[in-house]
Amino acid sequence: MPSPVSADRSAAQPPGSGSVEALITQARRLKGDVDAVRRDTRSARSQPEDRWQRALYDLALHQLDDLDAHLAQLRDGPAPTTGPPAASAALPAPVCAPRGSLLARVGSAEWNLLTDEVTWSAELYRILGRDPADPALSLDELPSVVVEEDRPKLTAMVTDCLVDGRPIDGEFRVLRPDADVRTLHMMGEPVLGADGGTASMWAVLRDVSELRRTQRTVHETGDSLRRHRRREQTEHRIAAELHEAVLPPWRGSLRLPQRRPPALDLAAHRLPASASTLIGGDWYDALELSDGQTLLSVGDLTGQGLAVASGMAMLLGAVRGMAMAGTQPGQLLSMLNQLLDATVQPALGSAVCCRYRPETRSLLWAQAGHPAPLLYRDGTGSRLTAPDGVLLGATSGAAYGQAEVTLEPGDLLLLHTDGLASGHSGAAAVDHLLDLAPRFGAALGARDCVRVIVEEFGTAGREDDACVLVAKVTS
Repeated sequence: MPSPVSADRSAAQPPGSGSVEALITQARRLKGDVDAVRRDTRSARSQPEDRWQRALYDLALHQLDDLDAHLAQLRDGPAPTTGPPAASAALPAPVCAPRGSLLARVGSAEWNLLTDEVTWSAELYRILGRDPADPALSLDELPSVVVEEDRPKLTAMVTDCLVDGRPIDGEFRVLRPDADVRTLHMMGEPVLGADGGTASMWAVLRDVSELRRTQRTVHETGDSLRRHRRREQTEHRIAAELHEAVLPPWRGSLRLPQRRPPALDLAAHRLPASASTLIGGDWYDALELSDGQTLLSVGDLTGQGLAVASGMAMLLGAVRGMAMAGTQPGQLLSMLNQLLDATVQPALGSAVCCRYRPETRSLLWAQAGHPAPLLYRDGTGSRLTAPDGVLLGATSGAAYGQAEVTLEPGDLLLLHTDGLASGHSGAAAVDHLLDLAPRFGAALGARDCVRVIVEEFGTAGREDDACVLVAKVTS
């Protein structure tokens, strides 16, 4: 242990035992609180953020364990140093010391340069895994137990201490006889003799292997969490761009590229989820077909993320292509079902597909496990009677029925995806939408109706994406 006279200062007087005991009590109370919080927040999931949080809790507990052990050593004073090898042979074997205990983590040594005497504490023997009956290693022999890559570091620290009088503060790895590699943190100083020259060197060596492993875990899980968040942000951006690229613009009324006066006043809107950074597979579409009819469709592919957005784009492209080819709604949904059934990754979806013929104001439509369109007429709303149709991708070879309804000038048709009425589902959601009939009747057009829906359902706290498409018969 160090001499009372060192290279640059006198030995400090230890604090009173009462004040140290109070610090120990505070440290242990804090350790208990941290451990309680760690247990309360333990999750069965294995997400990057969960692993990172667990690693930080473990690191904090390791550091509090060390603080507790160091304060206890400060209270109890230094452990007795070993005597000559013969006298220390009776000490207990080092392998029996608990790995997490103070005895297994902190040891001390002194190398006398005048007499070549080396003194190690019993704890240092345990840290290095050496038999206390063996002689302590000299400064020249010490590098033999150090990992080869770290030997230059140890040599430089010892040289700076002995030649330039600099304090030692650094780490290196040692290889124990049992092939276990430990990381040691070494702190020490030269001890001056009466003539002012360096008489000896003392050091405290602390086994920080567990602490460093925990710190690496925190660093690695932190990196993993950052990569995970960057990937989520990238996927969100790409999915959002994909939605904007394939969906018709919703800012204002939908303008179909037709030359004659429009038979339908169209407007649509997508309401994003507020609680999630991922984008779902909801879509809406309005398209003028080559035969003069208008395609109206809404749908939802289950799930969230880039893969779902890509699947939505594929389905929407298929809907447009088949509608342009003259495929009727029921057959179109049957072919969409086959498409989903043939994809590599299983998926489920729902959809409503309508063809509107302006000459007769007739609407031919089919649905696949989706909410039926709502019809508003003369200030009253009603739900259209849905033909048979199961979810897309649920059953191979499913058949989808069709229904036809004749509309009148001024009628309002509302198509929407699940989740539009946040906090409501099933009949309650439909009733909530039907209650908007008086406000729709006072609206000037489809765009104002969409604005009413956004005001009613577009508030914060949405749990899922949703799309709405409004079509008002103008003539």
